[in-house]
Amino acid sequence: MINADPKTTRIGWIGTGVMGRWMCQHLMDKGFQMTVHNRTRERAQSLTDAGAAWADSPEAVAAASDVVFTIVGFPEDVRAVYLGENGILAGAKPGCVVVDMTTTQPSLSQEIYAKAGEKGVHAVDAPVSGGDVGARNAQLSVMVGGDKNVVEAITPLLEIMGKKIVWQGGAGAGQHTKMCNQIVISGTMIGMCESLLYGYKAGLDPDVMLSSISGGAAACWSLDNLAPRILRREFDTGFFVEHFVKDMGIALEEARQMNLALPGLALVHQLYLAVKASGGERLGTQALMLALEQMSNIEFRQK
Repeated sequence: MINADPKTTRIGWIGTGVMGRWMCQHLMDKGFQMTVHNRTRERAQSLTDAGAAWADSPEAVAAASDVVFTIVGFPEDVRAVYLGENGILAGAKPGCVVVDMTTTQPSLSQEIYAKAGEKGVHAVDAPVSGGDVGARNAQLSVMVGGDKNVVEAITPLLEIMGKKIVWQGGAGAGQHTKMCNQIVISGTMIGMCESLLYGYKAGLDPDVMLSSISGGAAACWSLDNLAPRILRREFDTGFFVEHFVKDMGIALEEARQMNLALPGLALVHQLYLAVKASGGERLGTQALMLALEQMSNIEFRQK
């Protein structure tokens, strides 16, 4: 088992987007030898400039690494990166630990765990919450599923990227926990946006209003981090709408399989589909405000 020592532990990283770029950098800043791969090589340029080695495929990353982290876009990307031709499991050696930090289907995490185990490879699912700000500031919450002894071995690495690391149980448990997280956020997002619209129509100063409610029972991450972006009309940064739509879709499908009704989640999912359909798929999740403004025929604040 690895000992998470930068002198002896080689790390691979696949997925250097809005969040992965920063998470990988934090490990490099601690002195770990890094091999990286991304579908678009240019997105990894800042990391290779900082000393990371480039690999042409997930297989090549795994062959050069003791621990491989992934954070990609969609379940089909996860499947291709791990199980496809030139995928991680084609290159990983026995004893290697692979850690998927993408939000994906719990069943896919369990499948990867089983197939990795056949090769003597340890698979962990460790989705995160905290958005681009949390990734940049190493303040993520990490929800972890997998064998406890393996999770304990990699926890020092996870602690470099996050402020709260919690083992949830066996394979897939981290992903199920992330679904719980996204269900809460979906309700929080619509509540935050509707409160801003209500305050606007009531003639309140939004900054003053937020200073009050963010210090009371309504306090939450979205009010602190996303409401200010809405006030500044900043919709092009943050966690992408298309990824949140994907997450909510996974949660709704998992709920369906459990014969569980989640009408609030279904409503917010539909509203975000409207944002996506209007061309907002690559906007931050705070762009929900744009759909609600259109429904109310107002713009919250002039640009």
